[in-house]
Amino acid sequence: MTSAASFPALLLGSLDLLRIEALGAVLHVRLNRPAKRNAINDALVAQLHTVFVNLPEAIRAVVISGEGEHFCAGLDLSELSARSVAEGIVHSRSWHAAFNQIQLGKVPVVAVLHGAVVGGGLELASACHVRVAEPSTFYGLPEGQRGLFVGGGGSARIPRLIGVARMTDMMLTGRVYDADEGQAVGLSQYRVEAGQGVEKALELAGRIAGNAPLSNFAVMHALPRIADMSQDEGLFAESLMAAIAQGDDAAKDRMKAFLDGKAAKVKKA
Repeated sequence: MTSAASFPALLLGSLDLLRIEALGAVLHVRLNRPAKRNAINDALVAQLHTVFVNLPEAIRAVVISGEGEHFCAGLDLSELSARSVAEGIVHSRSWHAAFNQIQLGKVPVVAVLHGAVVGGGLELASACHVRVAEPSTFYGLPEGQRGLFVGGGGSARIPRLIGVARMTDMMLTGRVYDADEGQAVGLSQYRVEAGQGVEKALELAGRIAGNAPLSNFAVMHALPRIADMSQDEGLFAESLMAAIAQGDDAAKDRMKAFLDGKAAKVKKA
């Protein structure tokens, strides 16, 4: 685990399944169970939740990656125990709490994907806002072949990325997508060469961190909710959010800089 000066020091010692590094306004969080392909157990879920609840004020974006050869191989089945229905619900809800804090927390999150992005690993990736995939990435939802059902928010998030039909196929047949197929269907937004994922994610996170915080917050929180509304309700909510955002001092400063010719114009990369 790497020390992060801007992260609460008292918490660092308890986050033994993560490596945390602060790089200016960006926090890099690495899943650190490489021998287990970064499979998720109860302790790792709790530690992720702790990190995102306690993000320092100076942090404006987060990058999540996995140590070793894989991003995350999903639920650690070696710790799977017989649970009552009530216990199963509580267990699933603990994942929901952690991943909701990622998706609907304080700042945008960029995921670096390589190797296995399977089961709960895909659920974790789908809770992030931007996903960068390396060539080794492969996506699967093996729960259907194991007598299980997704429990980490996958049924609510993954269809929003790839559609119900594709997720149904993955779960019923065990279909696996490679990096290029995943990019084509919407599981990632960026496809980079081997070993370039972290660099690209940090670049994107740095760009995101430079945005007005309220604008980022609106994209994270208002946009997905508006997409769920009827068009009439969504347009009204959009008007409210647009007015709030443009009234923020940070937005006024950025608009003034643009009008004064001090801000870069949109151009093709």
